[in-house]
Amino acid sequence: MLSDGGNFVLQDRNSVEIWASFDDPTDTLLPNMEIGLNNRTGERQYLVSWKNDNNPPSGYFVTGITWETPPQLFTWNGSSPYWRSGPWDKSTFMGIPEMDSSYFSGYVLQQDPQQGTAYFSGDTTNNSLLGYGFISPGGVLALITWDYGSKSWLTNWAAPSNSCEVYGTCGPFGLCNSLNSPICRCVKGFMPRSKEEWNSRNSTRGCIRETELNCQKNTSRSASMQVKKDVFVQMNRMKVPDSAEYLSDIGDEGGCQSWCLNNCSCLAYSYVGTIGCLVWAKDLMDMQEFSTAGQDVYVRVAHDNTGMSIQTKLIISISTMVGIVSIGAAIFSLCKWRASKRDKTGEMSLGNAWKDELKQDDASELTMFSFSNLHHVTNNFNATNKLGQGGFGPVYKGKLNDGKEIAVKRLSSSSGQGMEEFKNEIILISKLQHRNLVRLVGCCIEGEEKILVYEYLSNKSLDTFLFGIASGLQYLHRESNLRVIHRDLKASNILLDEKMNPKISDFGLARIFEGTQVLLNTHKVVGTLGYMSPEYAMGGIFSEKSDVYSFGVLLLEIVSGKKNTSLYYQGHHFNLLSYAWQLWSEGTGLDLTDEAIVHTCSTSEVMRSILVGLLSVQDHATDRPNMSSVVLMLSGESELPQPRPPTFTFKSEIPSHDIRSQRECIFSTNTITNSVVDGR
Repeated sequence: MLSDGGNFVLQDRNSVEIWASFDDPTDTLLPNMEIGLNNRTGERQYLVSWKNDNNPPSGYFVTGITWETPPQLFTWNGSSPYWRSGPWDKSTFMGIPEMDSSYFSGYVLQQDPQQGTAYFSGDTTNNSLLGYGFISPGGVLALITWDYGSKSWLTNWAAPSNSCEVYGTCGPFGLCNSLNSPICRCVKGFMPRSKEEWNSRNSTRGCIRETELNCQKNTSRSASMQVKKDVFVQMNRMKVPDSAEYLSDIGDEGGCQSWCLNNCSCLAYSYVGTIGCLVWAKDLMDMQEFSTAGQDVYVRVAHDNTGMSIQTKLIISISTMVGIVSIGAAIFSLCKWRASKRDKTGEMSLGNAWKDELKQDDASELTMFSFSNLHHVTNNFNATNKLGQGGFGPVYKGKLNDGKEIAVKRLSSSSGQGMEEFKNEIILISKLQHRNLVRLVGCCIEGEEKILVYEYLSNKSLDTFLFGIASGLQYLHRESNLRVIHRDLKASNILLDEKMNPKISDFGLARIFEGTQVLLNTHKVVGTLGYMSPEYAMGGIFSEKSDVYSFGVLLLEIVSGKKNTSLYYQGHHFNLLSYAWQLWSEGTGLDLTDEAIVHTCSTSEVMRSILVGLLSVQDHATDRPNMSSVVLMLSGESELPQPRPPTFTFKSEIPSHDIRSQRECIFSTNTITNSVVDGR
């Protein structure tokens, strides 16, 4: 009998079930099918991959549930761990941040310690989704759902999707972050086991302690000697390590910390609100740092280096004092030299003359803050008040005496931007007033300190949702008293206020057009790769159509939820623009839509946005619409022409079955760095 749910059942004459396909899964997990285990009977249900795409015998990869509390979803390559989900927190797997999404809402894990059973299954019928789980021959576990609009199967989630998700990439006590380069680093208080291997980007042997734990020294010290207790290093937004031990009798975070501190074998702990206290007594393996979600993990380290001999401490103390004196003398000499240099060139100090120039440039309404005042309102530029980091430097949140919240942008000495960009931003923003442009409150110019003070926008940068910023660009290009080209339009330079109104920020690279000028040429190409128009990136020529191109890239990124420089598994496209064009030309443009917005907006709005994006990123500047036309297009008040095909499309030649190679070729995008290209 074949059930409506897809279960193929063999029965005897009395309708007694002899065998059922759901009890013997292969590579696919259908709705209401279970994978799991029964420790009493020894039964196990796993997903088992095919040998390859065209050969169905059992392959190398197996996915199943582990018997521990709480359980994890695990993929093994033979007998070796390959990927894990992190522990189940009664609603989601802690190592899968995407499980908050709607297409995961029907999945459950049920564990019965008394019966010795644990089963994982899914039923997506309640959220009107048709989907199934799948383990590929290359070991990628994926969630596939049916898209009713395009009438095709789409991969909504897959793991591992980057090197950090492969088990043990950074080894014991190693911390992996796919957005960093290199991706591996040691937990604070640890160092690479082999610096040579780490320098060659082989981090699988992990890290070792720099200093022995203080609790371990007690065994070699007399009772009369007091040894300081160990402390815990806090790590935020973490995929918790493997091999956790669950302490069911501890009811709060304080008890969890106390238990771990009083047990020398406890190397780390984490208190998870939904389940309780997790501790680790083994080497911490498979730790990953997320950009969102994740848990706080506290790793045990020595309080200080108390194991040094008196002679060693004396040598270090003397060396430190000598070093401080030497550095102080060097800094004093450097300051004197730079002061004389500033007097000669006027580059490093604006002085009263420069402040007078600001007033003459219609910036008189700006408040001139003192450095000591900004130092105070940001709590000494405390890291806890840090809002972000850009190419200019760090941005901190502050609160003035009248209660007004501000964002304080402090020029970093290592920034590629200098006095010209600083002055440029002050003068431009003070002259430009529009509801979709960020408002500059004031600035600070003292010594070498150059600081900008903005209105504080509580929703930070626009990374996942699209709001109308086209009118802000239209104002810059055509309606303001100055014609301005932004030159660095990207998601992280669009801020959202408390009402989610978008405001364009960061005018350090902007340029003013005078009179009837249409094009300008520069010998220094600045901005962010991936958002630069072809004529600007290759020839240094920019115009308002350069901003239109950047806007088009941003529009397609928001619709798709992908970065322009991301690699796609299914289409093997190297950049988003060529992938979008491919789908559009095949009549499947809706496949580009991010699952996060697919059910919250109309099909016509999505298709119009995609078409406007493609029109805005055409190769030739003359083919692109201006921002006035874009505003009309987005509002539905204008007929849309068809975009021209791009001159170049980038496709990977990787065969579809080589999923591991694809995973290793994923590129991360640095959204906070201004890349500077010197044109020849």
